[in-house]
Amino acid sequence: MRETVKIDNAITQGVIWKQLLAFFFPVLMGTLFQQLYNAVDAVIVGRFVGKAALAAVGGSAAHILSLIIGFFTGVSSGAAVIIAQYYGAGDDEDVSRSVHTALVVAAAGGAVMTALGLLTAPWLLHVMNTPAETMADSRIYLQVIYAGMIPGMLFNMGSAILRAVGDSRRPLYFLMVCCGINILLDVLFVVKLGMGVMGAAVATVIAQSVSAVLVCLHMARSGESYRLELRALRPDRRIFRRTVRIGLPAGIQSIMYGLSNLIITVAVNGFGTDTVAAWVAMSKIDTLNWMTLNALGVSLMTFAGQNYGARQLARVRSSLKSAMLMGLAMAVGVCALFFAQGRNLLLLFTDDPAVLEIALLIVLYIAPWYFTYAPIEIFSGCFRGLGDTLIPTLITAIGVCLIRVVWVFTVVPVWRDIRSVSISYPISWAITSLAFTVYYFAFVRKKRLTDQ
Repeated sequence: MRETVKIDNAITQGVIWKQLLAFFFPVLMGTLFQQLYNAVDAVIVGRFVGKAALAAVGGSAAHILSLIIGFFTGVSSGAAVIIAQYYGAGDDEDVSRSVHTALVVAAAGGAVMTALGLLTAPWLLHVMNTPAETMADSRIYLQVIYAGMIPGMLFNMGSAILRAVGDSRRPLYFLMVCCGINILLDVLFVVKLGMGVMGAAVATVIAQSVSAVLVCLHMARSGESYRLELRALRPDRRIFRRTVRIGLPAGIQSIMYGLSNLIITVAVNGFGTDTVAAWVAMSKIDTLNWMTLNALGVSLMTFAGQNYGARQLARVRSSLKSAMLMGLAMAVGVCALFFAQGRNLLLLFTDDPAVLEIALLIVLYIAPWYFTYAPIEIFSGCFRGLGDTLIPTLITAIGVCLIRVVWVFTVVPVWRDIRSVSISYPISWAITSLAFTVYYFAFVRKKRLTDQ
């Protein structure tokens, strides 16, 4: 018999907008540290080893890792949704089962990624036409990172579990520790010991391993329903099936995003070095908009999941409304920042006048329409929290990924200008946001979020 208890939970009982913001800021800071963490290897390798090593770390190897890790992280997100729903319902027994199933899935997924990665790394690098001068370093970097996939996946899953139960601060603390260790070890291995690309990869694996131990120790010492117990580490078939059903579409969506971005990158490469550099510089500052709205979507996923599990349907609707207003305001704020300080922000990456001119043109065509991207992240977060991922994945796949790919192959060859690539973003955002809005009001709100 399941044990269901009444829990004192600010997410299901507190003031929505205050609790949403309190949860959001640690998630946003965690995302910022994740970006810093990902950039450390490239910065130190590029400065102290050389441009070939920099290309090895940030080129084909980075794209391959992003695709594969993104897929498994998407699948694992199904576990976070389930845990949030059971935690909101006060179902301690199923929270425990879900946590231990999730950790087994993370460890197994890490093992599969290690095996497949070590076997396929040389072939994938060849398929991506990796330059001969970076091939050896790229292979070394990939193989070392793949060897440490199990602790990496455990760290990510443990952090997702804590966020699912309403704790967004400890994952931030663990990530800060991970980032600090990575920087120190990068300096030791790359700068002091001259280990090159291998040193950067080893530093990353060690940092992730320490963070995985920290998050697992915290869960093992917890007195809450998500406590980690070694003797309970076994998958529950019912929960595993739910995890895959909810998480698999998210994993596929991540791959489609990655593939569409690769195709767009190929199109941009055809416009010359200045345009490529401008696109990269704009992409770096554009990350601020994505990070902010994605963090808000992740926060809403926990709110929607816990309140849906607690059958607080009115709070789900209210949290969606609050998040949408916040998201639109944040998108407008980022746009205003880019128009006021865009040149200064771009100067962090380049001072070439031609590159700056092109990058500012891209800003002009993309930034004013950031508000059309906000509903995508907000609705996606809400739907994931409800356990509804299949239709939202199809909407995103068609509205964002497919439309951009078709645009690249039909419009860009006729209108050969970076503006033609840039405008594909607001067009795909607007179409996808409209589709999400229709889906929410016609199906989700009417059938799942109406009090009976």
